[in-house]
Amino acid sequence: MTAPSPLPLSHLSVLDLTAHRAGPTAVRQLADWGAHVIKIEPPAEPGAGKADSMGGARHGFDFQNLHRNKKSMTLNLKSAEGHAIFMKLAAKADVIVENYRSDVKHRLKVDYDSVARINPRIVYGSIAGFGQSGPDAARPGVDQIAQGMGGLMSITGEPGRGPMRVGIPIADLTSGLLLAQAIMLALYNRERTGKGQWVHTSLIEAQIFMLDFQASRWLMKGEVAQQAGNDHPTSIPTGVFPTKDGYINIAAAGDKMWKRAAEALGAAALIDHPEHATPALRSQHRKALNERIADVTRTETSAHWIAALNKAGVPCGPINTIDKTFAEPQVRHLGIARPVKHPKLGDIEVVGQPINLSDFPQPEALQPTPDLGQHTDDVLSGLGYDAAAIAALKSGGVV
Repeated sequence: MTAPSPLPLSHLSVLDLTAHRAGPTAVRQLADWGAHVIKIEPPAEPGAGKADSMGGARHGFDFQNLHRNKKSMTLNLKSAEGHAIFMKLAAKADVIVENYRSDVKHRLKVDYDSVARINPRIVYGSIAGFGQSGPDAARPGVDQIAQGMGGLMSITGEPGRGPMRVGIPIADLTSGLLLAQAIMLALYNRERTGKGQWVHTSLIEAQIFMLDFQASRWLMKGEVAQQAGNDHPTSIPTGVFPTKDGYINIAAAGDKMWKRAAEALGAAALIDHPEHATPALRSQHRKALNERIADVTRTETSAHWIAALNKAGVPCGPINTIDKTFAEPQVRHLGIARPVKHPKLGDIEVVGQPINLSDFPQPEALQPTPDLGQHTDDVLSGLGYDAAAIAALKSGGVV
């Protein structure tokens, strides 16, 4: 039997200084594709109990999903000895990732300039709430603040109901994914130049980037988007429609798709309605159009309409709760729920990668999230510390 090929990033060494969600999301992209990641965490505080020093229960679903495929060591970066150990690791690393407030890394002297002096090949990735410079750079920032400040909450939800947050930490997740992309760009550039660099993004930049056409709508046309609820703001009719046993999504924008949808619904008469003749008229009379479609969709089950619309090539689908999402035959086929064998939690599943490479199939099982400091001794031994020296570091609160 041929041994599996090493994963694409298996030649990379990463130091992970991240906490919470945005930074760990970036590191997860590297760890899942084979990078050797050492997660550096503060030593446990006395009486900390089961709560992890970086936030959340370590054996909880969130932490386990975020930090798989890593090693963990504890290190007090505020101590001189702890800082010296970090620099020894940094001298050999390919990538460092952090998401402190923008000024913290400089106070700790683990910033890009400090590391680049001893390792000019380092690729140093940072995420802050509001950027690395400017009037708000040192402000604390979390996902919901970015959702509000970045305009997303003003266009989410139903008209007249007030601002609404999105149901996932979208600024955290997208900033993490964008930072992972930036790190890969810098690594690719290093192949040509031999030199690393500092790459960074922020929650607010990622959130504005994700506004996409709603942002360009303002920049180019001066239109301030408003809440549109379940209706697509510009592609009509696209939205949620009631059925005999629930709701479905239908996306039938454009003349060709609109005609297909009306015929598949058995409502060809809607095509010739004077308020539906053009996309502009359908937009102008969106509420009335949606009500006429709803009168039809209420007459049959969700499954009936999904089958009919799919057959006609009209985008449509159920509106699942998350348990039903994972029960979908297509989702099961794609295998995005990935198994993990955890020494304490047993057989669990986490959310796998949505990226598929033909030459690098994902491993059968992911490696479990490590316990706090599980690999501290191993990492220190690799730096040349013997048992007595490691014991002294522990007694001194360095690790």
